[in-house]
Amino acid sequence: MTAALADVPVSARQVLRSVFGYGEFRGQQREIVEHAIDGGDALVLMPTGGGKSLCYQVPAIVRHARGQGVAVVVSPLIALMHDQVGALEELGVHAAFLNSTLEGEEARQVERELLSGRLVLVYAAPERILTPRFLAMLDSLHERGALSLFAIDEAHCVSQWGHDFREEYLGLSVLHERFPGVPRLALTATADADTRADIQERLQLQDARVFVASFDRGNIRYTIVEKDDARQQLLRFIRDEHEGDAGIVYCQTRRKVEDIADWLAAQGIAALPYHAGLDAELRRRHQDRFLREDGIVMVATIAFGMGIDKPDVRFVAHLDLPKNIEGYYQETGRAGRDGLAADAWMAYGLADVVNQRRMIDDSEADEDFKRQQRGKLDALLALAEAHDCRRVRLLAYFGETYAPAGDVRLRCGNCDNCLQPPATWDATEAARMALSCIYRFQQHSGFGFGAGHLIDVLRGKRTDKVLQRGHEQLSTFGIGAELGEAQWRSVLRQLLAAGHLRSVGDYNTLELAGSARAVLRGEVAVRLRVAAAPPARGRRGMRGGAGDAKPAALPLDEAGLLRFAALKAWRAEVAREHNLPAYIVFHDATLAEMAREQPLTLPALAAIGGVGAKKLEAYGEAILQVLKTAPAAA
Repeated sequence: MTAALADVPVSARQVLRSVFGYGEFRGQQREIVEHAIDGGDALVLMPTGGGKSLCYQVPAIVRHARGQGVAVVVSPLIALMHDQVGALEELGVHAAFLNSTLEGEEARQVERELLSGRLVLVYAAPERILTPRFLAMLDSLHERGALSLFAIDEAHCVSQWGHDFREEYLGLSVLHERFPGVPRLALTATADADTRADIQERLQLQDARVFVASFDRGNIRYTIVEKDDARQQLLRFIRDEHEGDAGIVYCQTRRKVEDIADWLAAQGIAALPYHAGLDAELRRRHQDRFLREDGIVMVATIAFGMGIDKPDVRFVAHLDLPKNIEGYYQETGRAGRDGLAADAWMAYGLADVVNQRRMIDDSEADEDFKRQQRGKLDALLALAEAHDCRRVRLLAYFGETYAPAGDVRLRCGNCDNCLQPPATWDATEAARMALSCIYRFQQHSGFGFGAGHLIDVLRGKRTDKVLQRGHEQLSTFGIGAELGEAQWRSVLRQLLAAGHLRSVGDYNTLELAGSARAVLRGEVAVRLRVAAAPPARGRRGMRGGAGDAKPAALPLDEAGLLRFAALKAWRAEVAREHNLPAYIVFHDATLAEMAREQPLTLPALAAIGGVGAKKLEAYGEAILQVLKTAPAAA
C-alpha cells in the first residue's frame, strides 16, 4: 500500500468517501464492488458516464490495502491510460501505465514498481499484456499472491458481433487459464445479447455474474434531422445551442473530416480534425488540445473517442449514419459524462441508407455476418425514422423497458419526437407510385436506376437521360409531379429504411424488396413522417456564457455564477501547473456545487461530492480563498 493510502480504511464505502470524495455508490456499483472484493468474476454492462471505472478501482484499492497485490487494467487506448493514471495519482492512489510512450528506463522503472508491490493499479494494452515479458512478471506476482484482479475495459472489443472488434483481445482468455483464482471484471458500455454471449465465451466468463445497469442516459437529448445542407444545419446547431462548448462531430471518411474541420474553423468555430491517416504526432497534439482546452470541437472518424474520459463534452453530432445502434450509443455516450445536460444530434439522409447497405453487401464477410449486420442497420434505421420516443426504442434494443415514474405513455420528454411530436401522412399512394415506377424500369429497360433518375421520372422532368432512355413514354412518367424533390427523397429514404426497397451495385440502383409486393397490392398501408423544422430551442443550463452548462439540480444565481467562473479560472491555472486536463483536478459539477453551497471551512468543503482527502489537503485552503474573494453580484 502506498504511503498516501496508509491511513485509508479498507472498506469499500470508506474508500469511496476518503479517496474519491463521494458519499454513496450509484446503482449497482456497490454490489459489483463487493463481489469483486470477495474475489468474484463479473461481466459489467454500464453506460458511459455510469461509473464503470469505480467498479474496479475501489476493489483494487481495497484488495491492495489488504495485501492482495496489484490490479492489472486492460485498456485499448493510450489516452485512456494517461487520463486514468493522472486522475488516480491526483487522488493519492499510486498507479502507472506501460505503453509505447515510455522510454526504456521509464518502462523499466514501472516494471520495478510493479514487481515490488508498490503499485495499486497498472494499465496496459492487451498486446503488451500478452508478451512473454509481461506474462513472466504476472507469473512472479501470482506466485507471491500479489495479483489482486484483472479489469478488462472496453470488453466488447473481443466480440466479432461488437462494433469495435480487436483481434488482440482474443488472447486475453489466457488470463483465466494461467492465473486461476484471480478475479476478472470485463466491462463495457454497449453490448446486445449476441455480443454479451460472445464476451462470456471468448473470455471464459460463462460462470461470472452479469451486472446490467440501465442504459438510459437521461441527461442526453436525442435529435435526428433530415439532411438538407448538412454543413449549415451543423453550424446552426452549434451556434444556436453550443457556442463555445466542447463537442465531437463524427464523419465517415477522412476527407470529409478534414473538409468539415476546415470549414468550421473558417466559420469561427475552434475545430480540429482527427483520423487514423493523420501524422501520429499531429493526432496526439489535437487530442491533447481537446482534453485540456475549453470549447474545442473535434471533427473525427470513429478512430477517435473510445476511452476518452473528458466529462464536459456537451454535444456529439453525426454527419453520417453509424453502422449500428451499438456504435451510435457508444459514440453519443461520450457527451455529458458528468451527468449535465448534453445533446446527441444527427443529420441523416437517403445517401446514408444507400451507402451503409452497400458497405455491408460489398464486404468480404460471410453471409451470416452480413445478415447480422443488416439486422443491426435495420434497427438503427427504425430508430432514425421513428415517430415515437427515441429513448424508448433505443433502450428496447438493449432489452430494457423505459418506465418513467407516473408516465404510462412511455415518453421521455427529452428527445426531438417527445419535445415536438412529428406529423405523419398517409404515403401509401406515393409509395405505390415509386414502387410502380421502379417495376416499369425493369420491364422497359431490363435493369434499374438510382434515386435521382427515379425522382425525375416521377416528377415528369424531361432530362437528357430520361429522353435517351425513352422513360417519358412510361405510364408512371409525371404521376408524382405534386411532390417536390426533397419530399420524394424523404419517401425513398423511408421506404429503404422500412425494407420495401433495396439499393444494389456500384451505381446504387433501386430494386423492389420482398415486402414491396404487398404495398403495390394495397395490402399494407404506408405512413411516413413529415420533415419538420427544428424546434426553437435556446441553450440549456446556466446562463453565464459559453461552456457553462449545468443541470437544473444545481441552480446558481448571479453571485453563484461569478463564484463558479472564479473557481474555473483557478482550476485552469492549477491544471496548467500540474500539466493535467482541468477535469482531472475537479469536474464542473463539483465546482458548481462549491459555488452553490459556498463552504466556509475545510469540513464543509469535504462534504462536497468529489472532494476526497488528498484533494482537500492539496487544494482546500486555496478553494476557500477563491470562494471568499470571488466578485460579488452587482
